[in-house]
Amino acid sequence: MRHMTGRGVFFRQTGWMVFATTLGGVFMWLVHIPAAAGMPDSEYGVFLALLQVLNLMLIPAIALQTVFAQQTAAAVTEPQQRELASSVRVLMGVVSAIWLAMLALTFVLWRPLVQTLQIANPAGLWIAVAIGLAMLWWPILQGILQGRQDFLWMGWLQVVNGCGRFAGVVLLVTWVGWHAAGAMTAALIGFWTTVGVAAWHSRAVWSAPGSPVPWRAWFGRVVPLTLGLGASQFMMAADQVLVQSIFDKNVTAQYGAAGTIGRALVFFTASVFAVMFPKIVASVARAEKTNVMGLALGITVLLGGGAALACTVLPELPLRIVYRTKYLGSAPLVPWFAWCMLPLTLANVLIGNLLARERFRVVPWLLLVAAGYGAALLGRAETFQAAEQFAAFKMVIQTIGTFSLLLFAVAAWFTWGHRDRRLPHTGPRRGGDSSPSLPR
Repeated sequence: MRHMTGRGVFFRQTGWMVFATTLGGVFMWLVHIPAAAGMPDSEYGVFLALLQVLNLMLIPAIALQTVFAQQTAAAVTEPQQRELASSVRVLMGVVSAIWLAMLALTFVLWRPLVQTLQIANPAGLWIAVAIGLAMLWWPILQGILQGRQDFLWMGWLQVVNGCGRFAGVVLLVTWVGWHAAGAMTAALIGFWTTVGVAAWHSRAVWSAPGSPVPWRAWFGRVVPLTLGLGASQFMMAADQVLVQSIFDKNVTAQYGAAGTIGRALVFFTASVFAVMFPKIVASVARAEKTNVMGLALGITVLLGGGAALACTVLPELPLRIVYRTKYLGSAPLVPWFAWCMLPLTLANVLIGNLLARERFRVVPWLLLVAAGYGAALLGRAETFQAAEQFAAFKMVIQTIGTFSLLLFAVAAWFTWGHRDRRLPHTGPRRGGDSSPSLPR
């Protein structure tokens, strides 16, 4: 595995990832044109809510991309590569077991879930659960590609996912006439195709001979990474699920349309994180200094700030591109969403840097912010319902912004204002091998 370093390489790889992510995002965005045009507002709102349910289902495995990117980037010896192969196979089985538990829970609670999310056709819920298995496998496979710095295929898979989903929506929603269930089926096609291609291109890693893994040390990193990254994921997705559950199903699409624009900001800048993380891991493993975090933060400020400014000056433009005139009434919400999501994108860069360096003492504070955010959403639910519709939506978005700023402040404090030491290594070591399976 060849590690490529240097500012020029970083900008070239980041440029490709931004281009590929943008192209994939364009297809994801185009999905909403036939979806919104081919569904009643009530069905489109359900579709948007189910997409955020998928993001919440990802939380149990969200750290695995980071863990496997970290482990793959540091697997420079044959024993480490054997441990990596064993880790991949075991964790694929573990997340599959988690998915089976989700499936069983859905069988038990499907009626309350359908009622809470106001789903007319329960098939949409079951399709979302089927996508869930791919969602849980995807971080493992993507982490391998990221750790190998195979950004070419990481980028192309973004395009494959978006293109497959768009083609599926055109076929199943526009031509066949299915509604939310059809759009979710399109997501199923796109995601499972992406996972299949990723499995093929990472087969050299997961099919290699294995060896025993120091699981105590391994899970000692998985747990804080899962909690740290899960806090950010929860803050990005929880609002749409709440809105879908407490407002009339015929108006939730108005909120979701603006939310789609705001959340695109997070996905648009995620490519910078993807390039940054394995480079920091590699620099830590070699005890080298790197300015990658500063470069990533600067690029995110420029990209995210520019996008938010564009949404402020021309709030109707992205809505017209996606929805034509159907949801132009959501335009006043677009700048609020863009600026309230921006601190979350910046926080993600700082959180990624901290976790790559195993500075896990930030994790309880991230969880505290996420828990406060969830409590604020639930605690103000009656206030949201009692307010005028636009004012209520604005209050929900402002809640996102307040806690996103708080999350950024916590990450900034642990980045620059708090000198943290990494947790001591606790896992067993083999005789004659002083190198842990993950970088210190």
